[in-house]
Amino acid sequence: MALTDPGTFAATFAALYAAHQVADHWVQTQYQADTKGQPGPRGRAACAAHVVTYTVTCVVALAALYLVTGATGSGWRLLAGLAVNAVSHYIADRRTPLRRLAEALGSGPFYRLAGHGLNGAYLLDQSWHIGFLFLSALVIA
Repeated sequence: MALTDPGTFAATFAALYAAHQVADHWVQTQYQADTKGQPGPRGRAACAAHVVTYTVTCVVALAALYLVTGATGSGWRLLAGLAVNAVSHYIADRRTPLRRLAEALGSGPFYRLAGHGLNGAYLLDQSWHIGFLFLSALVIA
């Protein structure tokens, strides 16, 4: 079994993290942000559209990484890692699954926290995404 090079993992994670920040805060449209958590087809479609542009942003970041560094990777691992990232992103951004998970784990009060410069739902959302970025980078690298 081949071991993953720590440098390849670190660079992959850094590229995915940068892409996440750009895609979630710059590429995502206001409509997607406002609608993706709503019930029904409209909410699902808005969330799916966001996840598509998010995933494209990740692909661009990884392509830039590979182009500049000369790194290469397995195509199936790349697809699997991007799929893990996309599916986990969709689940969190539908809102209800993440809220229910927070409630089940006793973090409901934090999820509902708003004020004093804090937004618990946003912080739990972002920590979920970053955790899955780590897992995705492990799969890809």
